[in-house]
Amino acid sequence: MKRPNEIEREEMAMGTLVELTSVFEGIASMRIAQIKNQVIQATKFFDELWAIYSQLRVDSLFRFGRSQSEDAVAVINKELYIVITAEGGFSGDIDQKLIQQMLKTYDPNKQDIIVIGHHGAIQLVQRGVKFKKYFKLPVKDQNINVTPIVKEVQQYASTTVFYQEYVSLMVQDVKRIELSTAVQQQGAASEKPEEIISEQTYIFEPSTYAVIDHLERSMINIAISQLILDSKLAQYASRFRAMSASHQRSDEAKADLHLEYNRARRGIKDERLKEIINGLRKARVGV
Repeated sequence: MKRPNEIEREEMAMGTLVELTSVFEGIASMRIAQIKNQVIQATKFFDELWAIYSQLRVDSLFRFGRSQSEDAVAVINKELYIVITAEGGFSGDIDQKLIQQMLKTYDPNKQDIIVIGHHGAIQLVQRGVKFKKYFKLPVKDQNINVTPIVKEVQQYASTTVFYQEYVSLMVQDVKRIELSTAVQQQGAASEKPEEIISEQTYIFEPSTYAVIDHLERSMINIAISQLILDSKLAQYASRFRAMSASHQRSDEAKADLHLEYNRARRGIKDERLKEIINGLRKARVGV
């Protein structure tokens, strides 16, 4: 049986763990609120761009902002897979599910892979799957620079993004979406513009097509940023859930240790009381 001072030390250590998990739980909750605010702001800006873009384009094709590019003829006739994972290993098993879903349809002759997040890159290396490039998951949640990723996207005929979707605080899911579809779906959800924007009412420099290209690149930038934020939102929710469960288990363990500590102290007192009683009985017998 453990001595009370040993149990007391264990209880103090478990109390520290309770405090730490509570702090991490609070941090995750705070970051979730911050990212939600960033997504709302980005959505408003996207809606304004889409209002202009939808009136200027002459067809329904989305050209990824490369119609006026000198490299437009050099488009790679393959599909680009972008996999957004966590930077560290605190994401639970959702990154593993994400990689597994991506590999179900992956063919190295038809797709190239770009990984965002160190955890996903490690998992692909462990599986012996080669990827074209790896980008770190942005540390900050605002003013995310995705220009290098947009340049890669523009080189391919189509792009599919695999990411973690925030459903609720306790539920996160694995999703895949074609990037141009993501842009058009978000545009379809935006409100119709009140002001009419056309070549008859505005002058576009250097040309209307150049402006359309710029708008498409900007909307791809926003779409990728929002998918990254959505993935980070799911990761923080996953961490919140893990820390919440850890906090509950450590709190229960601390309570059990406290109960064990009281029992150990009571056991020592009982043993001493027995020794005193036995000593008194022996003294009486001796008399």
